[in-house]
Amino acid sequence: MTTIKPAAQAGTFSLAGRSVNRMGYGAMQLAGTGVFGPPRDMDAAHAVLREALDLGVNHIDTSDFYGPHITNQIIKDALHPYSDDLLIVTKIGARRPADGSWVSAMSRQELIDAVHDNLRHLGLDALDVVNLRLMGGGAGHGPGEESVLEPLTVLAELKKQGLIRHLGLSNVTAVQLAEAQTITPIVCVQNMYNVAQRSDDAFIDNLARQGIAYVPFFPLGGFSPLQSGTLNSVAAGLETSPNAVALAWLLQRSPNILLIPGTSSVEHLRENSAAAALTLPDDVMAQLETIGAHSD
Repeated sequence: MTTIKPAAQAGTFSLAGRSVNRMGYGAMQLAGTGVFGPPRDMDAAHAVLREALDLGVNHIDTSDFYGPHITNQIIKDALHPYSDDLLIVTKIGARRPADGSWVSAMSRQELIDAVHDNLRHLGLDALDVVNLRLMGGGAGHGPGEESVLEPLTVLAELKKQGLIRHLGLSNVTAVQLAEAQTITPIVCVQNMYNVAQRSDDAFIDNLARQGIAYVPFFPLGGFSPLQSGTLNSVAAGLETSPNAVALAWLLQRSPNILLIPGTSSVEHLRENSAAAALTLPDDVMAQLETIGAHSD
C-alpha cells in the first residue's frame, strides 16, 4: 500500500501543464532578516528545502530578488540537479538596492537581466514559470492599475526564445489579467489573500472557471501574522494550530488555490504540510468566513 506524503494529501492542480501538489513551499524566508542577505544558518536552509521534497512538495516559489540572489543560490546548492517532477516558479519586476528597499525594475533591460539572473543562479536552461510581479502601491502589497503591455511583451519575447516556458502574474487585478491574456497565456496569478484578507474572492472564482491557478502570498498574514480570536477558537476546538486551520481554509476555499507557505524552520514546515490533511467541517468553514466578512 502506497503512503500519501503529507504535502500531497490535499490533492493536485494543473500548473504549467504539470500536476502539482496543492501544498507547496515559498522560499522567501530562506534569506536573511527582511529578505535581505544570507541566512544565519545555511545548513538549516538546505535542510528545509530537502525536507520539503521529502514531505511531497513539488512546487517551490522563489525569486532572484530575494536576498538578492540568495534564495536561488540556496535552492541550487540544496536541490540541483532537480527532480523531474519539481516545478520551480520565480518572479521578476523588482530589485533590491543596498539599503534593502524594494524598487520596481520594469525596463526592458532590467527584465531581460532578471531572467538571465534567475537562470544562472538556479542553474537552469529555461525557467518553468515566470511571474511578472507588479509593485502596485510602492511596497506592493496591493495592485495598482498600471498597464502590463510593455513588460509582458518583453517576457513573451523571451518565452518565444525558449528561456521561459510559461508566464504568470503577481499583484494584479482582473483588468490587468485580461490585458495580459491578449499578449500571452497566463497560467497562474499570485496575489495577497488569506482568511482575513478576502478582496480577491470574485477574482479567484473567475480564475477557477478559466482553469488558472491562484497562489496566495502571505497566506498566514506575512510580515503581520494573522490575529483572530475566531481562528484561535476554531483551532483549539479542533486541537490543532491556528496556522493549520488558516491553510486548510484556503485549500477548501477553491480547488484552484495552490499554497506556498514559507518558513526557515523544519518544524514549521512539517506543521504547514500537515494542514493538507485537515478537513474543516461546513460549520467551521462558515464560522471562519466571518473573519473576512468586512474585507475590502
